[in-house]
This record gives sequence, C-alpha cells and structure tokens, in this order.
Amino acid sequence: MSFNPSDYYNSCTQCPRQCKSSRTQGQKGFCRETSDLRIALAGLHFGEEPLITVHGGSGTIFFTGCTLRCSFCQNYQISQQEMGSKVRMADFVRMCLLLQKHGAENINLVTGSHHIPLIAQYLKVAKKCGLTIPIAWNSSAYESTEMLSLLDGLVDIWLPDFKTLNTELSRSLFGAEDYPDVAKKAVEWMIEHSPLKIRELKIEGKDYEKIESGVIIRHLFLPGRFEDTVMTLDYLKEHADTKACISLMSQYTPVPFKGSEQELESRKKSLSIIENRLVTPDEDADLQDIIEAYDFDWLFYQELSDDTSWLPDFNRCQPFSNKLALPLWHWKEGFIQNQTTGN
Repeated sequence: MSFNPSDYYNSCTQCPRQCKSSRTQGQKGFCRETSDLRIALAGLHFGEEPLITVHGGSGTIFFTGCTLRCSFCQNYQISQQEMGSKVRMADFVRMCLLLQKHGAENINLVTGSHHIPLIAQYLKVAKKCGLTIPIAWNSSAYESTEMLSLLDGLVDIWLPDFKTLNTELSRSLFGAEDYPDVAKKAVEWMIEHSPLKIRELKIEGKDYEKIESGVIIRHLFLPGRFEDTVMTLDYLKEHADTKACISLMSQYTPVPFKGSEQELESRKKSLSIIENRLVTPDEDADLQDIIEAYDFDWLFYQELSDDTSWLPDFNRCQPFSNKLALPLWHWKEGFIQNQTTGN
C-alpha cells in the first residue's frame, strides 16, 4: 500500500488529542492548522546544546501551530497565534539544502508533531535531492509512538522536552492532563530507536563533540517547583541515564505576551499555578547541588542569566539577537537575499 500523507489529515488523530478535525477540508485541528504545512522561520541557530550547535550552528526550521497550549511559551506567536506562511515541498527541500550549504550541523525541525506525515514525505525527497546532514526532531514529546514510527529511519537525533510528571501542572499549563503518560512513552520510544552516538572532532584547531544519533531530553525548571524537577530527574535517572543526554534548563522567563484581553486573562489564570518570574541565584545554586547528586552520565546545565533579550519576535526577519541566529527564510519575506545580517 502506498503512503499517502493526506490520509492522516482526514478526521485527524495525529496527536494524542484525537480531535478528528477534517484538516484536508480546511478545518483546523486543536493545533490550529489545516493540512497545509506552514513555517515561520528557517535559519542557523547557535543557542542549542553544544552537541547540537557544534561549530556551524543548528539548521532550525520553526513550524506554525502546536499540539499543546503552554501558557509560558516563548514562541507563542507561531505556536498559538498562527504566525507563518504555507510552504510546499519544493521550498521545504530548498530550505534544508540551503541550511546545509551554509554549514548547518543538522536540520532541526521545531514543533512539527501535528504535521508528521507531510514532514516525513518531504524529508524523503530532501534526502534524495542531496541532504546528508543529520535530522533532529525538536518536540514537546506530546506525540504518539504510532506517529513517531513514520519518522523512524529519517530522524537521527531526538530533542524532546520532558516538561513535567505532575498532571495538575500539565492540565493547567499545557491544557493536556495526559501529558506525563504520553511523554514517557514517546521518550522511551525515542531512546529505544536511536542509540547514542557522539563523535569527537577538531575544527580550526578546536575540539568539539557532535551528536550524530541519540536523544537529548530537555527539562525546564519552573521557578519554585523543586519537587516537580526532582520527580522528573528521578524518572530520567532510572529510564534514560547512560542511554540519553539530559539537559536541565534554567531559562524560564516571563514573556511580554500580546493578544486579546480574553487571551491575556486566560493566560494569567493558567500561570497562577507557578511563580511567573526569573530563576533566582539561590535556586540556581540549589539546582546545581541537586544535579550533582544524580551524577548523570551525560548532562548539560544552562548557566543562569537575567538577560531576556533572547526572547524572539517572529514579526521580525531576525526574531532573535544576531549572535543567536542567522535567518535564511522568513514567513513574511521568503528566502532572504542578504544572509549576513538581520533586520
């Protein structure tokens, strides 16, 4: 039987919400997307873990829409406010090859869980057209193993968030009470299907390490919620240590959201379950003590910073600071001719 991506968009059950929207008929799913694949930005990104960024940066492609409703999402403009433009297969392939030409270490597909069938099809064509660098799947882990299996053999590196094991938090912050159970199954599937392979290399006289396959599991510490992070780290120590890399992030940042009064009020109510503020130096010190006690085989820990200038604005051709990213395609401008500076 031939593979037809459109079959997955009729009465859509791609994500665990099983909303059964007729996306091929123009009906939007919970993800706020039809069967048209839309993208907000493609470019080199230098703010990922060292194993991903290496020397040339990660070739990130940000998809429009999302299967979650994270109240603190820094990319809310594209994940929740539908910012992005329709992209056909030819332009997607061109993006991938352009990123490769500009020295990207990998193609980093950000939040594409609601478009797995189309992305799988497009990746197969891109590889036939000369794409050779590793493919990284950057997701919330809120996805079924049945859909992930469509990416088996296409994706080399998995970058799942592992947000929480607390159902109260996931219900309030993400609009998905079942997130913990779904994410555990997804992450364990990724680990099973992608053994960790890290290569040492020297570039311009400097030593680097580069992940060629495997899983980097990210967990964001929420200010004041030590018990939730400890619960998550306990699980990861048992199920992921030595088999995957752990990345503990301390970059939680209150986002200056823009939107309707109703949207802002709903977001404020949702965020009331946590302390919506930056992580303090004392919390940072405690976190470092905690992770030292776990003694993970592979662990990345983000340095604390009170700099919030990295928060993106996808209305701009350069959504990030110039030191963090080099945009090559933007949803308003298309392919950017001057790829040495941002707007």
